[in-house]
Amino acid sequence: VVSQWTSLLSVLEYHLEKMGWKYCVIDGNVPSHHRKDIISVFNKDPKAAQVMLLSMGAGGVGLNLKGANHLILLDIHWNPAMEAQVCDRIYRVGQQKPVFVHKLLCRGTIEDRVQQLQDRKRRLFNEVVPDPEAERGGGSNS
Repeated sequence: VVSQWTSLLSVLEYHLEKMGWKYCVIDGNVPSHHRKDIISVFNKDPKAAQVMLLSMGAGGVGLNLKGANHLILLDIHWNPAMEAQVCDRIYRVGQQKPVFVHKLLCRGTIEDRVQQLQDRKRRLFNEVVPDPEAERGGGSNS
């Protein structure tokens, strides 16, 4: 479960504890040498932690969370590349299960507007940066 707001993760942490779910947390308060241990346990022992609470800033780059195959984005980042980086934490070499990314979005909210901006940025990027597969003759038309 990923959020850019640690306060939101804290609320979720409270409810997970209340329900008796096992979880672990990686945010800016967790030293990097502890993160490796947390990730190792999370990836190797599904009974040790059913849920990983991850702040987008602390968990966006360099983590291998192949023990997970569902990623829930609680809020939307204005930068689609940041979200892609977070999603890549579970799309890893060695991932044995199908991967599902769940993005929570309500119509008419600020997140809805941010999603529209992301879509516009993606379209612009795709217009400016050519698809390398198309240039090499790859893709479905070759």
